[in-house]
Amino acid sequence: MSLSRSCLLALAATALVAQAPPAYPTTRKGDVVTDYHGTKVADPYRWLEDDRSAETAAWVEAQNKVTQAYLGAIPERKAIEAHLTQLWNFEKFGAPSKRGKYYTYTYNTGLQNQALLFVTTDLKEKGRVLLDPNGLSNDGTVSLGGTVFSEDGRLMAYSLSKGGADLNIWKVRSVDTGQDLADELPMGRNDVSDWAKDGSGFYYTRYPLPKDRSALTGVFKNQQLCFHKLGAPVTQDAVVYERPDQPDWGFSAHSTDDGKWLVINQSQGTARRNRIFLKDLTKPEAKVEPWLDQYDGSYQVVGNEGNSFYVFTDKGAARGRLVTIERTKPAPADWKTIIAEGPGRDVLGGVHLVAHRFAATWRIDALNTVRLYDLKGKLEREIALPGVGSLMGFAGRREDTEAFYAFTSYNLPPTLYHYDFATGKSEIFRQPKVAFKPADFEVKEVFYPSKDGTKIPMFLTYRKGLKLDGQNPTLLFGYGGFSISASPRFNAGTLAWLEMGGVFAEACLRGGGEYGREWHDAGKHHQKQNVFNDFIAAAEWLIKEKYTSTPKLAIQGGSNGGLLVGACLTQRPDLFGAALPAVGVMDMLRYHTFTIGWMWKSDYDCSDDAEGFKYLMTYSPLHTLKPGVKYPPTLVTTGDHDDRVVPAHSHKFIATLQADQAGPGAVLTRIETNAGHGAGKPTAKQIAEKADQWAFLVKNLGMSLPPTFGQ
Repeated sequence: MSLSRSCLLALAATALVAQAPPAYPTTRKGDVVTDYHGTKVADPYRWLEDDRSAETAAWVEAQNKVTQAYLGAIPERKAIEAHLTQLWNFEKFGAPSKRGKYYTYTYNTGLQNQALLFVTTDLKEKGRVLLDPNGLSNDGTVSLGGTVFSEDGRLMAYSLSKGGADLNIWKVRSVDTGQDLADELPMGRNDVSDWAKDGSGFYYTRYPLPKDRSALTGVFKNQQLCFHKLGAPVTQDAVVYERPDQPDWGFSAHSTDDGKWLVINQSQGTARRNRIFLKDLTKPEAKVEPWLDQYDGSYQVVGNEGNSFYVFTDKGAARGRLVTIERTKPAPADWKTIIAEGPGRDVLGGVHLVAHRFAATWRIDALNTVRLYDLKGKLEREIALPGVGSLMGFAGRREDTEAFYAFTSYNLPPTLYHYDFATGKSEIFRQPKVAFKPADFEVKEVFYPSKDGTKIPMFLTYRKGLKLDGQNPTLLFGYGGFSISASPRFNAGTLAWLEMGGVFAEACLRGGGEYGREWHDAGKHHQKQNVFNDFIAAAEWLIKEKYTSTPKLAIQGGSNGGLLVGACLTQRPDLFGAALPAVGVMDMLRYHTFTIGWMWKSDYDCSDDAEGFKYLMTYSPLHTLKPGVKYPPTLVTTGDHDDRVVPAHSHKFIATLQADQAGPGAVLTRIETNAGHGAGKPTAKQIAEKADQWAFLVKNLGMSLPPTFGQ
């Protein structure tokens, strides 16, 4: 049966309408121009930086209205959300930790907005609820952050935040009774480090509170390390250490297991270097003294034997080692190596002193495994990986006799194991029951060359039996920064993507920590373009190997990964079929002027410097957009009150992209209200956001859901 000419014309018209972009809200252009070292740069959407103004709020509402109308018209969206809900609905257990007689662990029945904190004295029993964040807000946006327990386990300091914001309050709860004490740290960017051994109070960091509380989202400087004595007013808390002469310094502290030393870690921004200071807790009048203070490497005190300290460091070992350093002989020439730097590109990722031995996490081609050593560095055993995935855990205390760890992968939710150090046996402690078959999916690691020939690892996950015909919808994910390593992990949203017929790829880009300090250095400051080249090369490899093709290829990343996606879609708009940048750092000329953005100067160049400005202008996503270019369909996501990567980055980027877009692809923004950077986001909001993202890809990658999807 043939179609008439009129029918064909009607179908063609319908197709053109389907490809036409939505009518975007009008975004007012201002006349702000900034002079950077003699170069004038227009910033017409500077007014969007005020995320609390009435005009910005109206703009957010108008943008969301257009986006929700677009997404709501996608027929598959409801089915996607329903299936996401089904996949998300499984029990989630956190690994137990023990202090005193109490074990504590997190637990979510499946779809609760926030996990509950349970306490028990017997792991064979579920125990009782110690804290339920779900009752603290109507929409589930108040979340539990950090928890720090006293030595005897009877007191818990814990933080609460709203919408995943970095600003928090800290409270103290009796584990015995489940009731809060009167002690509370007021709203701020605070962090409790450790309790005094006698439980009399705790050490914490704070920034001096401004007189105008509305300024809490301003630039944070001059951090103080303080001690709060239980029952005393916070205004009387003693400042243990501060450095007004070094406003960029940050601190954390913990006391050694023997109670003799307070170990103070000094950091600067997000740099992977630090200093160590010591305070003798056996002498009430002892002052804080410098010890490892050359700022020439990364140092972490793992434990001690009196005045001899076990230190995990990359000084003299770019991929990490464990050494012994004497209190009175801190020079590197006097160090004794316990666990040496690994061969090849193997990285010692971290060390815990637990059960009178060292549990060392090794990262081998981005896969984490754990090896146990005695205190002299002799290898006792390695915890075998049951597949392509990652081990996490083995944190504990020196006197512990047991530990918990988890194994996870893209197709496997975390399975918790209990390890008995006396017998050397591992047993499954908790294994989630999920509504899918992990064996239906294949996870493998491949390697591909970047632009300069560097070998880059990448993980691929897909349903077994995949045809390499270039027609598979593929989602390429990346981060590449701040020495953060990519490794296999489970996410119900990713699983839904796989069941929709998609391929999930995660590239281990330079700038991360997959191969140690040198790998990180190769992707920061003036080497940042390497990260983008690695990601682009991953996309080209996937196409070359016929996993996918440009019309079927989407890219995704969040925060620094949002910058990655923004930079790559502006540099190679021809390469991708769609883009999903989330909470991205898009304005590289002004990132350091917002909240804690100045801390990122350890990874990024800064426009305050003439050479830094020149380099940033080569890749800043906001400033490399050009009118008249056909950009891929893009869905930007952000939170309206993100106080880490402020929403202005995403707002200004999408406003510019909407003005510049010459192609038919929709370029939209989804702005979560009453939301921050992402941590603590309620389950319901996570599912809704993921449903919107996957629906956007279904429409723009031309996907058809498999007949079995949702069954």
